Amino acid sequence: MDENVNKITLLGVKRGSIFSPNHIGNDEAIFNLTISELEKLGHQVTVCTENEFLTMPEIKEEFIFTMAREKDVILKLQVLERSGKTVINSGFGIENCFRINMTNALINANVPYPKSKITSTEELAADLFQDLPGDGFWIKRGDFHAIHKEDVTYVESEEQGRYILKEFSLRGIPNALISQNLLGDLVKFYGIRGSEFFYLFYPYDHNHHKYAQYEQTNGKTFHYPFDQELLKSVANTAAEALNIFVYGGDAIVSKDGTFRIIDFNDWPSFAPCRAQAAPYIAQCLIENFTLKVDERI
Repeated sequence: MDENVNKITLLGVKRGSIFSPNHIGNDEAIFNLTISELEKLGHQVTVCTENEFLTMPEIKEEFIFTMAREKDVILKLQVLERSGKTVINSGFGIENCFRINMTNALINANVPYPKSKITSTEELAADLFQDLPGDGFWIKRGDFHAIHKEDVTYVESEEQGRYILKEFSLRGIPNALISQNLLGDLVKFYGIRGSEFFYLFYPYDHNHHKYAQYEQTNGKTFHYPFDQELLKSVANTAAEALNIFVYGGDAIVSKDGTFRIIDFNDWPSFAPCRAQAAPYIAQCLIENFTLKVDERI
């Protein structure tokens, strides 16, 4: 530890297990590694769960880092941010990553994205599935992240799609996103905005995926050549548009080398690269927290 380091006291809010489908251990691991890196830098970290955070009558720490997803937690984070505390990822950024919010933000930022439609699950237009090119569609819950495998479903016909939307409605999901099915290689990526860290890989080559339906739909990986630096640049543009620093996402790379972002997440597991990522995440946190300190001086 450098004795000249200005020590910062931080509060870390862990992610509830319900929001880590098939990735509870991986999410816990990157969070713990980040804490370890922060402590190596000489900073003091207090850790709480999402439920503990909600019951705290007072948050004394000025700096909070979080993987939280519970909506009430996000609202409390936003209140704290309005009061002057610094949160990474911001509660506002986390909310921006809810599916429909994310879709609108990425399209507005000119991030390449599949052709999509937003719909209420209560009132379905007669032409809802028209004008979406290709064969098949993806139907995704719009109000939040995917928690269950049914929250992201591939359908081959309008009839199947309307059935899924009705099922969403019965589950209390108010809106949904319908997206064209893109053919090509699925690429996962992880990044920390403002740093040189960017990691991408082909998940099916490593049997790394939450839900096997993607592989069944897209088929084998062909490793089509594409501009990886451009993907990094686009991903950082997306992170800035969403107001998050620690991020991950998925893209489909077409045969001609073009790509489109199909998903973007606040603070994913970094499972295949967490040892490399953790020091960069810690550095990102401290750089942005100390920047706030400097602004106040």
